[in-house]
Amino acid sequence: MHETIEKLTAAGPVVTDGAWGTQLQQHGLPVGACPDAWNLSEPEKVGAVAEAYVEAGSQIILTNTFGANRFVLTRHNLADKVSEINRTGVEISKRAAGKQALVFASIGPTGVMLMMGDVSADDLKAAFADQARALAEGGADGLVVETMADPAEARLAVAAAKETGLPVVACMVYDSGPNKDRTMMGATPEQAAEQLAEAGADVIGSNCGRGIEGFVDICRRLKEAVKLPVWIKANAGLPEVVDGQTVYRQTPAEFARFVPELVEAGAAFIGGCCGTTPEFIAAVKGKLV
Repeated sequence: MHETIEKLTAAGPVVTDGAWGTQLQQHGLPVGACPDAWNLSEPEKVGAVAEAYVEAGSQIILTNTFGANRFVLTRHNLADKVSEINRTGVEISKRAAGKQALVFASIGPTGVMLMMGDVSADDLKAAFADQARALAEGGADGLVVETMADPAEARLAVAAAKETGLPVVACMVYDSGPNKDRTMMGATPEQAAEQLAEAGADVIGSNCGRGIEGFVDICRRLKEAVKLPVWIKANAGLPEVVDGQTVYRQTPAEFARFVPELVEAGAAFIGGCCGTTPEFIAAVKGKLV
């Protein structure tokens, strides 16, 4: 395990941050626009999201770089901005964090399918390596490979991230199968945890896909599968579409009610994903003091 992770978890569960995409939309990001491009065009608004999480009590905040890999940025005609967008994303979060929080930079999926032959494993790893290198150059304290559906893609991202020497968190989405406990590719928490640990992840976990009540069992299974800290970031319930708008109805108090159960199940890092806000993080923090 990386020494940074050992130090962070020595004093008990760590509070991370909440959603970025839905918060940026609250600041005016149009649906379908490239969130990562805002690092260059709207840095003040991106910084406001980061600052709000620090003020709410986050000990780790992420970066607005979830889709800042070559494959995603190409769809927005921004392939030549990979390095600049990633470095700037880290710099924005670092300014907001100051000495109050660490910055673990976000690395999301590419949207291309290895199993369909859309891309080679070498090309995919190279894209992740380019992103990870830029995030490290920007000053990130760690890297978070998140919202992954394909363990094969996640393993490549982890391997690329590990080359920076930074601590690496690896998170899958478990929202498929009859019991909603498998990735889209059919992997169980146990299978994915073992593969990600073998790839070199310092922390394993799960984010997105479902409400917090469904994460307790997933957390327990991840913790039992490998001897690594577990990172959990749940959605604010399941989304509903009302008058064309996506709505998350769970309240911060309802969300935080499950925090003690997550801690008991072995969670070392707890935050929120889609639909969560700084108020959710403050409520999580309140359950851990």
